[in-house]
Amino acid sequence: MNPLESLNEFLGSAEGWLWTWAGMPVVILLGLYFTVRTGVVQLRMIPAMLSAIAQKPVQEEVEDPATDAKRSKSLSAFQAFSVSAAARVGTGNISGVAGAIFLGGPGAVLWMWVMCVLTGAASFIESTLAQLWKTRADDTYKGGPAFYIHRGLGSRGFGAFFAVLFIFCFAFAFTSLQANTIVDAVTGAVALYTDPDGLPWLAPVLGILLAALTAGIIFGGMRRVATVAQNMVPIMAGLYLLIGIVIVGLHLGELPRVVGQIVTEAVSPQAAIGGGIGAVIVNGVQRGMLSNEAGMGSVPNVAATASVSHPVKQGLVQTFGVYFDTLLICSITAFIVLVSFPDVSTGGEGLMMVQQSLSSTLGPWAAVLLAAIMFLLAFTSVLGNFSYGEANMHFLTSKRGWHVAFGVAVVALVLMGSVIAVDLAWTIAGVSMVFIALINLVVIALLAPTAVKLLKHYNAQRAQGLDPIFLASDLPEIKNVEVWVDEDVCDYQDAREEAAAR
Repeated sequence: MNPLESLNEFLGSAEGWLWTWAGMPVVILLGLYFTVRTGVVQLRMIPAMLSAIAQKPVQEEVEDPATDAKRSKSLSAFQAFSVSAAARVGTGNISGVAGAIFLGGPGAVLWMWVMCVLTGAASFIESTLAQLWKTRADDTYKGGPAFYIHRGLGSRGFGAFFAVLFIFCFAFAFTSLQANTIVDAVTGAVALYTDPDGLPWLAPVLGILLAALTAGIIFGGMRRVATVAQNMVPIMAGLYLLIGIVIVGLHLGELPRVVGQIVTEAVSPQAAIGGGIGAVIVNGVQRGMLSNEAGMGSVPNVAATASVSHPVKQGLVQTFGVYFDTLLICSITAFIVLVSFPDVSTGGEGLMMVQQSLSSTLGPWAAVLLAAIMFLLAFTSVLGNFSYGEANMHFLTSKRGWHVAFGVAVVALVLMGSVIAVDLAWTIAGVSMVFIALINLVVIALLAPTAVKLLKHYNAQRAQGLDPIFLASDLPEIKNVEVWVDEDVCDYQDAREEAAAR
C-alpha cells in the first residue's frame, strides 16, 4: 500500500470515528435542545414556511450609482431556497442514500427521516442568524457562519478561520468531487454502447466543457447563479420525482412491504446487514445530515442573500429545504431501491442498486436517464458550493481581484476533478466537514437565544394579523446589526400601509 492509500485509509477511519463519537452525539443533543428552545418550530410553523417561500424581495429595484440604471437589489426567498437546494440536493441523495441502505439496511431510512425533523430546528436557527447579521454587497446581501461568529460572538479572527476552512472544504474539494461524479456518470452511460477505454479523450473534453459552462455562470455573479438554480432545481426534482412515481407505481403491491421493512428494521438489532442496530442508526443519522446539511453551516451562506422583511422568514424557508431534500428526494431513492430489492444484500453497493432497479423496471435506457439526472444533481451542486465559498470570500476580503482569483480556482478545480482520481480529496473533505459542523453547531447553540427572540418578535406580529417586519431598533439589545434599518424594509412597509388603506 502506497503512502497516499495509507493516508486515505487512516483519514477514512478517523472520519467514521469522529461522526460516531463526536458528530452524532452533538447533533442529536443540540437538535433536541434547539427543538425545545424554539417550541418545535420545524413542525409547528410549516404553513408559515410555505407562505414565506413565495414572498417577493422587499426591494426589487434600486439605483445603481455606477450606471444610474435600475437593478435588482437582492435575491427572492425562492431564489435563495433554490441555490441552497442546488447545493443540498447532490449525488449523495442517490448514491449516498443507497449506500446507507446497503450498509445499514432499510431501517436507516427511518433514522434519516427522524434526523431530518430533529435537525430542522438547527437549520432554522442558523439561517435566521445569517439573515440577522448579513451585510450589503454589490449584487446581493452576504452572510453566513463567519459573519455571525464575528458579529454575534465578537471574534473576527475565528470567523476568518472558519471561512478559510469552509472554502477549502466546500468550494474547492467538493466542487472537484462533483465534477468527477459528472464524468463518471457520463462514462457509465457511454459504457452501455461502447468501451470507454477506447475513448481516452472523453474525460478531458467533458472537463473542458464543464469548466467552460461553470465559468460562464459563476462569472456572471450570484444573480446568474440564482437564476440558473431556480430554473434547474424544479426540473431536476420533478424529473427524479416522476421516475420514482413510475417505479413505485409499477411495484405498487410492494409498497406496504417496503414501508413495513423501513419501520420494523429501524429498531431491530438483527436488521442491519453488518452491524446490528448501531449500524442502522449511525448510517441513517450520518447520511441524513450529510444530505440535507441542516446545522452544518453551509446553507446560511445562501440564506443570507435573500431580501425578506424579517430574518425568521428565511429561517423558515430553509427549514422547508431540509424536508425537500430528505423527505422528498432521499425518500424517492429509498423507494426506488427497496421496491426492487427486498434483500438489499443482493443488489450491489450504493449507486449500483439504483441503476439495477431502474434498468430492471424501465430497461437499459434508464441508465442513460440516471446519468442525465446525476449530471444535473452534480452540476447544480457545483454552483451551490461556489455560492457558499463566495460568501466566505466576501467575509475575508472585498477586493475584486481576490474574488476573480477565487472564481478561476473553482473553474480550474472543476477541470482537474474531471480528469484525476479524487479518493483522497473525498476523505479529506469528509474529515473537514465534521469539524465545520461541530464548530457551527456549538456557535449557533451559543447564539440560539437571539434567534428565539427574533422568533417571538415574528410571532407577536403574526398574532396581530400582520405580515411581520423587523427593524434593528425593535430589539436594540442585539448588537452589531448592519442591515435591518428603514431603507431595507421601507418598500415593504409602504406595501403594508397601502393594503391597510384599501
